[in-house]
Parts: sequence; structure tokens; C-alpha cells
Amino acid sequence: MTGTERCVVVGSGPNGLAAAIRLAQAGRPVTVLEAADQPGGAVRTQELTLPGFRHDTFSSVYPAAAASPVFARLPLAAHGLHWVHPAACVAHPLPDGSAVAQYRDVARTAASLDAVHPGDGERWATFAAPYLDAIDGVRRTMLSGFPPVGGPLRLLHQAGPARLAAFARQLPESAVGLGHRLFEGAGSRAWLYGGAMHGDTPPQGRGSAIAAFYLYLLGHASGWPSPRGGAGALSDALAGVLRSLGGEIRCGAEVQRITVAHGRVTGVTARGLGHVRASSVVATVMPHALLRLVDADLGRWYGGRLRAYRYGAGTVKVDWALDGPIPWSAPGAREAGTVHVAGDEETFLDAVERAAHEMPARPFLLLGQQSLADPTRAPEGHHTAWAYTHAPTQALLAPGTLEQHVARIEAMVERFAPGFGDRVLARHVLGPRELEERDANLVGGDVGGGSYRLSQLVFRPLPALDPYRTPVRGLVLGSAATFPGGAVHGVPGDAAARSALRSGPWVR
Repeated sequence: MTGTERCVVVGSGPNGLAAAIRLAQAGRPVTVLEAADQPGGAVRTQELTLPGFRHDTFSSVYPAAAASPVFARLPLAAHGLHWVHPAACVAHPLPDGSAVAQYRDVARTAASLDAVHPGDGERWATFAAPYLDAIDGVRRTMLSGFPPVGGPLRLLHQAGPARLAAFARQLPESAVGLGHRLFEGAGSRAWLYGGAMHGDTPPQGRGSAIAAFYLYLLGHASGWPSPRGGAGALSDALAGVLRSLGGEIRCGAEVQRITVAHGRVTGVTARGLGHVRASSVVATVMPHALLRLVDADLGRWYGGRLRAYRYGAGTVKVDWALDGPIPWSAPGAREAGTVHVAGDEETFLDAVERAAHEMPARPFLLLGQQSLADPTRAPEGHHTAWAYTHAPTQALLAPGTLEQHVARIEAMVERFAPGFGDRVLARHVLGPRELEERDANLVGGDVGGGSYRLSQLVFRPLPALDPYRTPVRGLVLGSAATFPGGAVHGVPGDAAARSALRSGPWVR
């Protein structure tokens, strides 16, 4: 590994692999260095509880991956990736035993909304229809590198100026504001708010409307699928594509330093490998890690912006091995791959508000039950499930609080699925400390790659026409801390690689 034009990618998560693939397709020799013992980053599958029960250690459901223009151009199916779609994308059970369920079919979703509050289904279908007709423009707007110019132009062409303006209006809007504009029923609004909780911006917060609406649009357009056999199948497929192009992945090679001379990157120093020469480095790390790794001054402005980068709340994730499916009271929840466990609108919003400062007694849960549609996840007749919730990281690190919060999580599931506890064979718990120990990009248990509050929604990690470039020539940043941010779609890594190709030593 001594070629003078070798590219090195730091990290083998979806962004790292997407970056490496882009570089390899451009004919550059590329090596990916991964600290863990296998590639994948936060997209991995392990037997966390009992033999034969396959759990996704971190992320699990991938609407953005199914819609990703980066992944769409790759032969992932030829390398073993097969998407599994549950009967319903997501369900939100309510205290009266009903639930709002979203299906890929708009009419079925509308019927579910109407069953909770008559008329809300038609309101949703009418609101969503123009954007579904222009879904290519929506995808290009939300899943592109910075600056996102082509997507809005495409959306303008497909939907017209009024719809583009209405879409843009949601950027500073709260999900609560959008919910009250769209729906008359409190249960319908609670369903909408759940989409916002996939990030760290609360439904009451500015910028949460676009997060919720966009996720549900993807549900109609491309579904909320998971890879057959577990999330690791996506990482394996990306790694397979890279290797087919001649790219190399070295695991157990934690990068300890990125070396710079005369303002240009010269390589990296990695555990077990020593110094690896490189004329271009794509770092898929968090901002604070980049500051620590680079052995040069990144400048007052750039360095200051990285130091000011904000992370989201801590996370508690519980995986369960079950001797049967979760016995939800609401039929709609029994067929959904993802369940938002929160209750009615008032309880939901109160829990989210409390979670900013303490551990709420009835926390919002994002729950997955992928084995309903994918029986390869568990032994015959058995199931897997998982749930996570957020709370202040420091509160979760206090002695005894993690166990207390796990009890609250299970009590919340039991509230909407009586008898759930009797089906638990084993559990596995990851708190903020354990999440970060397993993947350094999950800083303080933040699973989103940094906060999505309005100030950091677009300008990630800083305001610049090319936010992937650093002051060091040949060094680019391509993690979820860069635009368009987290979720699994590979866009930041791909965009960073394209930036590297524009500015590498081969450019004269």
C-alpha cells in the first residue's frame, strides 16, 4: 500500500463503502480501514441474545436506503441484498386499541386514518399526492450532495412553483404545526409526530415537519424495508461491490493519525499497519474525531465550527428474543415492521418534552419487529424485536438508571401489548456508553450522526459550498455529520468522494 495516488477511506460504514466504491469506479486504488473486526459500521447483525436469534446491533429499517440514488446505481442484489417489505411500514397504536397504520398503498393508509378520525385519510391523500407524483424531485432534493440544486429544480418542473414553495415551507415548520394544518383527529396527529422522532428534533421543534412528512412519503414511494437475514446483508453487499472493483478492506485497523505535510494529506497511521501513504483520504468520522486525528491545525474558523458541532440525545436500545410475536391489542400493529409506541397526542408530547431533561415515565419508543416479515431472523416459531428511546446522556449514565429505563421501556410495550413480558426469552441492552464503545461515531449514544435542530439541518457541519472539503488538500469529511445527514443512504460518503476526485493530486 505505497502507491502515491492511493486513496484511503477511514471507516467502513455505508458512507465509507459508498465513498470507496465511487473512488474505485473512477479508477483510483482504494483501501478502506476499519477499526472493528468486520465492515459495516452501524449496519451490522449479530446474535445478541440467544443462538439462532439474529439482531441488528444498531440500525435496522431503511426507507432512505431503498430510495437512495447512490445505492440504486449499484448491483447490490447480485451481491446478496434482498429487501423484505412488511405488510405495513409503520403503525402507531392508540390507547383505545386502535392504530393508525401506514401502508405503501395510499388508499389503505387513508382508510386507516379515517378509522381513527373520519376525513383525515382524504386530507392525507390530497396533501401527499402531488409530492408522490413528483417523488423523483423529492428524492433528489433530500438525498443529494450539497448544494441541493438539481432536486429543487426537478421538483419545480414536476410539481410547479406552488408545491415547491409548500414543500420548502416545511423546512422551518414544526410537526405539530403541520399536524394541526393537516388533521382534525388527535390520533392522526400523533401518528404524524412519530415520523419526526427518527431524528432528534422534537415534534414541537422547528424543522421537524419536513422530517416526518418526508419519511412517510418514502413509505408510499419505496417502503420501509429491511435486508433479508439482517442489516449486515446490506454491508456485505456494499463490500462485495467494492471488492469486485478491486477495492480493499482492512479490518482491525483503527486509524490513529491522519498525517499532513505542507498543507496536503500524506497518509494515515493505523493500528497494526503503521503508516499508509495516501494522496487522498476520505474520513467518515464525527467532527470531534477529525480534530483529534489530523496532525495539523485546521484553522480557526473551520476548527471552531467542528468544535461547535452539536450531538443529539443519548439512546437506550433493547433487543429481545421472543417465543412468539408481540401480542399487540391493535391489529394494525401486528403487521407493521416498525411501531411507534407513544399513546395519544397529549401523552406523546409530554413524554418528548420531559425526555429533554429527564427519563420520562412513559417514554416514546421506536420499535422494530422485522421477524414478522423475515423468518430467517429467528428459529421457527420464535421472533426478534427491538426498541430504542432517547434521554439525556448524563442521566442514562447515572448508576442504576439504565436498568430503570429498560423497565419503563418494557412497561410501555406491555401497555399496548398485554402479555408481552411473558414472551421474552432473553434481552440485550445497549446504553450510550456501550453504543459508543461499539461504534465511535455514535457519540454519547447519539444514533443520528449529530443534531438535526434547525441550525444544523442544512449546514452540516458548517456553511460552505463544499462542506466535505477541509483546509487540508486531499482530505475530505464524508460522515453523517455532513449534508444531507444521517440515515443509511451513502450520500455523504459518495459526495465526499466526488469532492476528493475534484481536488486530488490527479487534478491539474
